[in-house]
Amino acid sequence: MCGIIGIAGTKPVTDRLLEGLKRLEYRGYDSAGIAVIEKNNHVSGLVRRRAKGKIRNLEERIELEPADGLFGIAHTRWATHGAPNEINAHPHFAGRVGLVHNGIIENFTSLRDELKHTRDFVTQTDTEVVAHLIDEAMKSGLSGKDAFAASLKKLTGAFALGVVIDGVDGQIFAARRGSPLAIGLGDGENYIGSDAIALASLTTRVIYLEEGDWAVVTTDNVEIFDLNDTPVKRDITIVTGSLAAAEKGNYRHFMLKEIYEQPETVSHTLTHYVDAFNHKIKTPSELELKDLDFAKIERLSLIACGTAAYAAYVAKYWFEQLAEMPVDVDIASEFRYRKPALIKNSVAMVVSQSGETADTLAALRYAQSKDLQTAALVNVMSSTMAREADFALPINAGPEIGVASTKAFTSQLTALLSLAICAGVQRGHISETYEQKLIASLTQMPRLIAETLTLDDDIEKLAHDLSKAKNAFYLGRGMHFPLALEGALKLKEISYIHAEGYAAGELKHGPIALIEEGTPVIVIAPTDELFEKTVSNMQEVSTRGAKVLLITDKEGARKAKGMANDILICPDVCVETAPIVYAITIQLLSYHAAVHLGTDVDQPRNLAKSVTVE
Repeated sequence: MCGIIGIAGTKPVTDRLLEGLKRLEYRGYDSAGIAVIEKNNHVSGLVRRRAKGKIRNLEERIELEPADGLFGIAHTRWATHGAPNEINAHPHFAGRVGLVHNGIIENFTSLRDELKHTRDFVTQTDTEVVAHLIDEAMKSGLSGKDAFAASLKKLTGAFALGVVIDGVDGQIFAARRGSPLAIGLGDGENYIGSDAIALASLTTRVIYLEEGDWAVVTTDNVEIFDLNDTPVKRDITIVTGSLAAAEKGNYRHFMLKEIYEQPETVSHTLTHYVDAFNHKIKTPSELELKDLDFAKIERLSLIACGTAAYAAYVAKYWFEQLAEMPVDVDIASEFRYRKPALIKNSVAMVVSQSGETADTLAALRYAQSKDLQTAALVNVMSSTMAREADFALPINAGPEIGVASTKAFTSQLTALLSLAICAGVQRGHISETYEQKLIASLTQMPRLIAETLTLDDDIEKLAHDLSKAKNAFYLGRGMHFPLALEGALKLKEISYIHAEGYAAGELKHGPIALIEEGTPVIVIAPTDELFEKTVSNMQEVSTRGAKVLLITDKEGARKAKGMANDILICPDVCVETAPIVYAITIQLLSYHAAVHLGTDVDQPRNLAKSVTVE
């Protein structure tokens, strides 16, 4: 994931910016750069140094071409729009503006079209558009501060920004919407960083910007404004060395932090698989998978354990509906023991967060022994599965500390949906128009996830009642049936409440006998072609005394008014991407239920993050 650090200083900043970038190396990156406002006998103004690859390449560049000043910003980039090269590396310049950015600007194409007649664009990035917006606003007569605030209102997406402006000495502008950003308070200096670990060597006093906040940072002052440009005060957190190293920030648990990281982590998954600049899904050759041809695949086997298996079950719907590709899903521990009838021209794709799960690795090797092509969809590209499979596919979720998977799950889903679209295009089942529609929906996901996270307070209240239950049921139809299974698993994992997930139409074939007065039933049902049937199943349990929570959208809430005890209204989202957005609600519901019960949320009993035994 991209990293940001900035210093409004009273002494030279370049070495300290580089040190901050090194602390962010764990997030993964493909290029790095710094921009400083220099003032000396030879140079005056905004200068930058950038380099593709590792930070040491940037250090070598700076040794050859020194640059330093008292104010500066720096960035490690994980390519989103545009190839990972020096031209597309951050910071980006436009006129007097230098800018670093994490996240995705969804409407960059339309903004670029508005500006292209008066501005010259030199990169393929969405980020450059923001720099031009700010510089253009200043040309119209606005101050740097007002230009920054006005430009933020034109942006759609999930982002964190750090900005310096030549001629606006002594100020760094920062903003956070859907992507985390912190401000560090020093002694005569102040700082910005994408997380506490970036600031660990600079200060122990940190302010975490809240959703929609923006700020003006100087050496001796920090002004913070909310989404409505109203001045606000935010709490100061004292960050110990161990906390900074763990990077939990102001979150109570790693799990909650990782839930809130999903606008950013999903955006990083998207950038690997989607060419948002050209509104296309990347081809296998563009993904460096030149020998993978979905058009020739007769059958796909998806193999995984636990949460990853539920991601695979959702993906079965996507591959079959979008690509008309037959798909089997197997629990890894059962795959080789059932001695599956494997056919030629099949691909076995294993899905794993760690890439080391023993059962899944054994299944991969079994498939290879049967001469199948194999692929590994993993979060750790140096893992055994990634090394041994014919094709290694990243999910780019970054380190996940909480044992119960959250951001890895949504990144797995995002990658699998992208691959299903790729397969549909290659097999001729997705038209160019439909592909562009799907790409538009994919690029909206970080913003929609951020909107869903605003339901957190409502979900916490609902979770209080759920935490009193001994048993619970989750229901869904279509691709939301596996999401119901995942919701039940999450509740079991961290709250220790017994829960079961069912296809909504299956409950009446036996399990409905377990419904009694007050039994919690969580129904996942966005408005789609199966909504009416799901509501009918919901009424079947409601009439038998169940306490029903319906998770739906505005239209679903209107249609089901009076039929559920509680209704949680999610943002409107297209059918294909709905499971990814709705996953956020079931994660938060389980999290808050567990917190109410006082369990060890991050390290639940009897569980391990990476299961390396059969």
